[in-house]
Amino acid sequence: MKVDLYTQAGEKNGTLELPKEIFEIPFNKDLIHQALVRQLANRRVAIAQVKTRGKVRGGGAKPFRQKGTGNARQGTIRAAHMRGGGSVFGPQNDRNFSKDMPKKQRRRALFSALSEKARHNEIIAMEEYEAKEPKTKDFASMLKKLPIERNVLVVVAEKNGIVQKSSSNIANAKTILASYLNIHDLQKYRKVLLFKSAVEKLEEVFLSDKK
Repeated sequence: MKVDLYTQAGEKNGTLELPKEIFEIPFNKDLIHQALVRQLANRRVAIAQVKTRGKVRGGGAKPFRQKGTGNARQGTIRAAHMRGGGSVFGPQNDRNFSKDMPKKQRRRALFSALSEKARHNEIIAMEEYEAKEPKTKDFASMLKKLPIERNVLVVVAEKNGIVQKSSSNIANAKTILASYLNIHDLQKYRKVLLFKSAVEKLEEVFLSDKK
């Protein structure tokens, strides 16, 4: 699979060969959906919590005497049917939403999503971005010179303060390390901008254990 290779000035400078083991995988919709659900579920944090009768303050003494009041007998004001009492079947913050998925399936889903983008010409490559200091204006100007219609996911090989700081305030762009590439970002961003070194990093991270 070959994609267009651009310079920082927005000019085409040939093509870049992408590894077929990552970018030429058959599309598997179900596997991608499973990986996306897993990622979103593992991000969830249970913060909603209600007080059960064991957590409500007070209620140590019997509210009123057992007989002679005309009311039904009560043992504690912490009961669920009493005003200010505990709740029944309410949410608790110890709920676990996490889902598991085999490593091979997660990688297969990632490769399938990348391959689908490559087939639809939604992946472009760039040799390198060079700047003396991080400037959002310069980075945004560079992105406008590229065939990016909506938004873009910029993939770098290693931590790059210039690129990461320059793109942090651009609403339609996100920079991510190649080793942290994930299904959710691939679904959220239309275009993927791969730096040449990031492609080599993808091979190193995801294919090294296969060699």
